[in-house]
Amino acid sequence: MSLLDKFRKFAKGEPAAGGKTKEKVEKKVEKEKPKEEVLPRKIIGKQTPRIYQVIREPHITEKATLLTEQDKYIFKVSPKANKTETKKAIESLYGVKVKKVSMIHMPSKRRRLGKSQGWRHGLKKGFKKAIVTLEKGEKIELLPR
Repeated sequence: MSLLDKFRKFAKGEPAAGGKTKEKVEKKVEKEKPKEEVLPRKIIGKQTPRIYQVIREPHITEKATLLTEQDKYIFKVSPKANKTETKKAIESLYGVKVKKVSMIHMPSKRRRLGKSQGWRHGLKKGFKKAIVTLEKGEKIELLPR
């Protein structure tokens, strides 16, 4: 009859064919259930180094100051940065809504070295800049007053 014992249902206290009670089997099943997934929180501290890799500094010139009246701000950005990265970085850093981002590559320029006339070997380093247009009513305080 030991062959039929494997198919027989046992009461709670009785051991099954393998010597396991139903309680032990139920506990094992409970342990195998996957835990509820916890959604990660938005942590700015871990994102901050990447933000400062994308946005180098605000580019403050006379023309850039005039563009602030039209809700446009100019930033020097990493040469590898793209529009979406720049948009996310500005929004998280300054807490504003960005409408549009335009990117411009500023070429390197020849530079005069020494007292002698003419051009000697030398270049000013080029950079990439982003013109960020904000939604109406949004402002960024670049220079503290």
